[in-house]
Amino acid sequence: MLEPLGVDEATFAVYHALLSHPDSTPEQIAALVNRPLSDVHDLMNDLRKLELLVPTWTNPEGEHAVHPRVGLTGLAERRRTELNKMLGELQAAEVSAEVIAEQYNELLTSRSTGDVEVLKGRANASRRIEELALKARESFWGLIPAHFDDSLPQAYKSPDFALLERGIRMRTVYLQSMVASKQAQEYAATMHRLGGEVRATPTLPMRLLILDQELAIIPMDPQSPTDGAVIHRTQAVVALAVALFDAYWSRASEMFDPDDRDDNPLTPHEAEVLRLLAGGAKDEQVARLLGISLRTARRITATLSERLDAASRFELGVAAAKRGWV
Repeated sequence: MLEPLGVDEATFAVYHALLSHPDSTPEQIAALVNRPLSDVHDLMNDLRKLELLVPTWTNPEGEHAVHPRVGLTGLAERRRTELNKMLGELQAAEVSAEVIAEQYNELLTSRSTGDVEVLKGRANASRRIEELALKARESFWGLIPAHFDDSLPQAYKSPDFALLERGIRMRTVYLQSMVASKQAQEYAATMHRLGGEVRATPTLPMRLLILDQELAIIPMDPQSPTDGAVIHRTQAVVALAVALFDAYWSRASEMFDPDDRDDNPLTPHEAEVLRLLAGGAKDEQVARLLGISLRTARRITATLSERLDAASRFELGVAAAKRGWV
């Protein structure tokens, strides 16, 4: 409980021993806490740094452990001061980061005139599109003529799923050839379950993205997608882009039955937790692999168990499998 103050279990054990046996030597303290003498010396040095072990004013050669009400309260106040300073530095860093981001956007944009941005190279275009997607408020539509392969990202890492989690309305038209890829089919199915609308058509003219029906993103050269992209904000161009999208959307076929969409879809984290649990992973492993806290991992597992009315990990796996979630 005192770790936020820099007092771990071993340090507290020595501190408690010094409080309980104020006249004990380091050797005696080592026996009390059942630790090597060298460790006790190190832990006592830590207590000195924390100002929990200080010289005795009546005996310059002696030391005593500071009363917890004084020592720990003072330590908490110092830590609070340090945290406030760090928070101020963090806020300043955030402001600097935003300035750098804007400067970087200018570097990504090779030239811009009015409502048009031209981004050279696939990498520059992808980074800019990801940034714009983060600012989407309502909708994200796309014509995606890419041929899918096994290089698709894992579901929980996809920016598409992050948009769906935020409640952005997504409409995507793929090529019908994507059905040849099992992974692409699963990817599209997950989009559908999370609330995205997915259709397919035999041909598409080019890649087209439309954000909030306010800006359209098209490739610099439809025949060479690696050249970069052009971002249009002019009303006329966006209107043409929306009309083009609507034309292909209206004649594309539904890939899934709309009634199959889950009323309570899985989030990407929930889907990955289920996959890991089905593979036999423990809560600690799930937390480590997903970069979340153990408490969060257990909360997700408990929420899934409640949704599926599962009383055990086994029942959870069976119920998830019946729904096609794993």
